[in-house]
Amino acid sequence: MIGLISATAAGAVARDRLAAAWPGRTRVYEGPVPDAVRAAFAECGQLVCFLATGAVVRLVAPLLGDKASDPGVVCVDEGGRFAVSLVGGHGGGANELARAVGEVLGAEPVVTTATDAAGLPGLDTLGLPVEGNVAAVSRALLDGEAVALRAEVAWPLPPLPVADEGAYTIRVTDRLVEPGEREAVLRPPALVVGVGASKGAPADEVLALVEGALREAGLSAASVAELATVDAKAGEPGIVEAARRLGVPLVTYSAEELARVDVPNPSDAPLAAVGTPSVAEAAALVGGGELLVPKRKSAARPAMATCAVVRRPGRGRLAVVGLGPGARDLLTPRARDELRRASVLVGLDQYVDQIRDLLRPGTRVLESGLGAEEERARTAVAEARRGQAVALIGSGDAGVYAMASPALAEASDDIDVVGVPGVTAALAAGAILGAPLGHDHVSISLSDLHTPWEVIERRVRAAAEADIVVTFYNPRSRGRDWQLPKALAILAEHREPATPVGVVRNASRADESSRLTTLAALDPATVDMMTVVTVGNTATREIAGRMVTPRGYRWQEETP
Repeated sequence: MIGLISATAAGAVARDRLAAAWPGRTRVYEGPVPDAVRAAFAECGQLVCFLATGAVVRLVAPLLGDKASDPGVVCVDEGGRFAVSLVGGHGGGANELARAVGEVLGAEPVVTTATDAAGLPGLDTLGLPVEGNVAAVSRALLDGEAVALRAEVAWPLPPLPVADEGAYTIRVTDRLVEPGEREAVLRPPALVVGVGASKGAPADEVLALVEGALREAGLSAASVAELATVDAKAGEPGIVEAARRLGVPLVTYSAEELARVDVPNPSDAPLAAVGTPSVAEAAALVGGGELLVPKRKSAARPAMATCAVVRRPGRGRLAVVGLGPGARDLLTPRARDELRRASVLVGLDQYVDQIRDLLRPGTRVLESGLGAEEERARTAVAEARRGQAVALIGSGDAGVYAMASPALAEASDDIDVVGVPGVTAALAAGAILGAPLGHDHVSISLSDLHTPWEVIERRVRAAAEADIVVTFYNPRSRGRDWQLPKALAILAEHREPATPVGVVRNASRADESSRLTTLAALDPATVDMMTVVTVGNTATREIAGRMVTPRGYRWQEETP
């Protein structure tokens, strides 16, 4: 919950705008400001104070405890010009909150946390437990000193400006190691502990077994992602309490699922009790991985618990990102976030140039030229399979004549795939022309490099006969100069010569150009690959220099 506190009428107006924008996420604190701040600090995860920073400093100073647990505090000035991340930039999420407040109120976010200001992710903000001399390693990154990355476990990290060798080290491991003086250790949640237990097994026995197995195998409890067991033991108090004390979720599987898992140490006892020859090993292995600790029993006599430990590799992440038509303000916030999250960027060289300044230091860029789409898709998927966080970029929407389909044809369920939509060329051109897509419409690529012309022609003819607005992508190039005239001739069989046609080149870019003509007057020689051509249907009209297709045909009947 985000607590909102204000002291003046102007502050209350801004406060209420924020509350309206985030219903269910905010709580307004009324009454004397000191009392409101104290109450919100105790009850909320974050605060936005519409007060002077000096006043807030004095009010929260006596309340501060630890940066890992204190709420994040953001101050917004009386004029609503700035959203200042004051306390809890990382741990309390105040830096991101300041940016979010700025988006709603039109205020400039002010972030002074060193790593954020330098465009670097904080080592304590990666969502992983971190140990060691985090401050020293972070300072080394900020100062441009050589920091080595030792990834003993593959895990999708954000970009970091690291080297093969260095005086400082970031170590990614699930091993039970003591960090060095110049080392920060990141603990990826790579370990799954399978647990079996007899009815009434004490929590202390289960926990001692798990912790002992990890310790003897040289594994860190901070890297345990979950405890896993059979459905029949989902409510077993000892297992439930052990998961709670470890601070991890308890995941359960049916006996049928576990019985299908090959294990090295099956047993008749669990088969008779719960219907599967293995609980601990099978529950740990059901999601795949490497068995590090085979089934072992607790030390009690009789033993009432068993456990096994598996290292499950980190799943790589592939974000297929649409950059929009080219204008920076048509790049979505979600796309920006994915570009900054990815440690590997794969894309066409000219698209990489468009967004290179948005990439964080340390991002590895794999770029190539025109015609290498399938190679880029394979490269992106291969990098994700290596456990990397990858962004594969394309113009417009990545799913429209772009990189999503070749990438997804290569990908399988061993990586996480996220699609990030973008503004397509058809939409960008439509907004420039007016409202040509106001009714049913279709996009057709006239490039026959991947699709036989017979198929393209059949689709054009179907759109013509159905009286659908058509936007042509890839309409004409030096080597393909006859396809557009042929497509226009097919449309002309079903539409009047005066049918409006919009031609937009480089929509939303610095050298954008557009014109409105007719089906009869369009000269195909004026069109190239940077152009989209939109042909109206029988109801499309030119109104005040704009191309408009009505939402219904009744409008056509009523228009003189």
